[in-house]
Amino acid sequence: MPIPVPPPPKLTRDDALQRIHDAGVEPREEVIVLGIRGYRHDDHAHNKRNLWDDCIAIIGPQHFSAYSANTDPSIFRPGIATLALGVHRYRPGWHRKGRQGGHPAFRPATKNEELPVMRDGVKVPWPGIAINIHRGGINSTSSEGCITIPPLQWDAFYASLMDQLRRANQAEFRYILIQ
Repeated sequence: MPIPVPPPPKLTRDDALQRIHDAGVEPREEVIVLGIRGYRHDDHAHNKRNLWDDCIAIIGPQHFSAYSANTDPSIFRPGIATLALGVHRYRPGWHRKGRQGGHPAFRPATKNEELPVMRDGVKVPWPGIAINIHRGGINSTSSEGCITIPPLQWDAFYASLMDQLRRANQAEFRYILIQ
C-alpha cells in the first residue's frame, strides 16, 4: 500500500535560515541543503520511520524550495545507520550505480564516502558509508540509512538542486541536518 505523501512543507526561507543559524552554522553565499528530522511533529524526539515526516530545503543565493523527505532508515534493524545531525558535504552522483534500479542521487563528498552515524541510538566511532540523498519509493521510503524524497517530488528537487549548483558554479554543497 502506498505511503501517503503530504504536500511540500510550508517552511519559509527566513525560517530555514534562522534554523541554520540556531544550529550554529552561518550560511554563506552558496547553495546549501537543510534537512529537518521530525519536521511534521511537534515533538521532534518522536520522529517516525517509513513516513514522509521530515523536510528538505534548497537554499540558494536567489532560490528557496522545500520538499517532503525522510531522513531515517525505513526499518528498525540492529546496527542500521542513521546519519548524525550536523553539517555534511555532498556532491552529485548515482545511487546503486551500475546495478538494476540505479538512478541519479547525491553522494557524500568525503574520503571513502564516510559520514558520522548513529547506530541503535548511539553515536559510534565507525562511519556510515555512502549515505546518499535519493528518490524514495511508493510503498516505502526506500532507505537503509539514506535521505529520501518522495517520487512525485524527487524530479523537482533534483532539477532545482542541480540548476542551483550550476548557477553557483559549485561541485559540492553543505547538507545541514537538524532536528
